[in-house]
Amino acid sequence: MNIRILTAVLAAGIMIIGCSSSNGNSQNTDNKSATGTTTANTEQGKVIQMNKAMFLDKVFNYEENPDTWVYKGDKPCIIDFYADWCGPCKKVAPIMAELAAEYKDDIVVYKVDTDKEKELAQVFGIRSIPSILFCPAEGQPQMTMGALPKTEFNKLVQTVLLKKSAQE
Repeated sequence: MNIRILTAVLAAGIMIIGCSSSNGNSQNTDNKSATGTTTANTEQGKVIQMNKAMFLDKVFNYEENPDTWVYKGDKPCIIDFYADWCGPCKKVAPIMAELAAEYKDDIVVYKVDTDKEKELAQVFGIRSIPSILFCPAEGQPQMTMGALPKTEFNKLVQTVLLKKSAQE
């Protein structure tokens, strides 16, 4: 009997905490999410938390153009598909923040929480995380999977997004 009461109290507590968390529609553009990313899409040099509406507006509207990739951004971007519970994602997060700061004039770095944005994860066939999508301003996007070292991410930024020859 005590176990049932404890279970009910625990379940109620989890529901209350889950229901009181932000729904992603914050009006304060200076807020940071639990992962340390900004929720606004206007701050240069920061990793930007992205939802479906922002994705359709800033990256690719797959509802209007389901068969043809048409990049909508004015700068190339990286999109980190992640989940808060994922260990390798936690290792990639600071690297994404460093890349956002280092390339702030050249690229935009976004994060998509695959637990919250299931449709985006499904559209891109995300089966393992982290999965990182590199979207050049012109041309087709390229996906990588796994927690790569920063040197590899730098090479991909240079060659795929900035179209520079690979440099060691």
